[in-house]
Amino acid sequence: MVRRTKADALVTRNTLLDAAEHLFQAHGVSRTSLNDIATAAGTTRGAIYWHFKDKADLFNAMMERVTMPLEGALACAAGKAEAADNPLLSLRDSMMNALKQTATDEQTRRVFEVATHKVEYVSEMQAVRDRHLLVRNQCVAMTEKALREVVRREDIKLPMPLPTAALGLHVIMDGLIQNWLLDPLAFDLEKSGRHTMDAYLAGLGFSLPAARAPRRAAPARAMPA
Repeated sequence: MVRRTKADALVTRNTLLDAAEHLFQAHGVSRTSLNDIATAAGTTRGAIYWHFKDKADLFNAMMERVTMPLEGALACAAGKAEAADNPLLSLRDSMMNALKQTATDEQTRRVFEVATHKVEYVSEMQAVRDRHLLVRNQCVAMTEKALREVVRREDIKLPMPLPTAALGLHVIMDGLIQNWLLDPLAFDLEKSGRHTMDAYLAGLGFSLPAARAPRRAAPARAMPA
């Protein structure tokens, strides 16, 4: 009998997660059985239970394998807020990177679509709902941390409580991504996201540097007669 190595086990685990990603996207989480995943991965149901407790555990492992765009961007922005020369631009750039990752990275887009549009929080998936809420709360907290540093640097008074402002920014970005995933041809995610985010930040009283107008070429001088 051939002994399985840790490397073999990791390959099997990733093959199962790859199969789950595609099946969840195509059929939804509730309509995809563990048998379906095992068959698509070319393995057995027993192999699934070797690596995962149940479907919810497999789903959460799939989510953890790919850092969600906003989650990663906000962790970066919050971590760099105090050290950044311009924490507002750092936050804005991090948000824009999240939109770009969503629009251009196929795996990120697939997993985000499954997480937002292809899962039902029924009893067996309670652990998935718990993780979703945890990540949402962490994202809002990181947004609040980054905004707090911007407020401190710019010495402004927000028109609303800081937690509300942070929640509003998170809802805008999350809503843009969710709506874009429903119909990617409906609008340009990066362009619309930039305009929407800038308008919201301006409404909070922040000053974003104006985009520089392209330099015009100097008119050619007439040759002396």
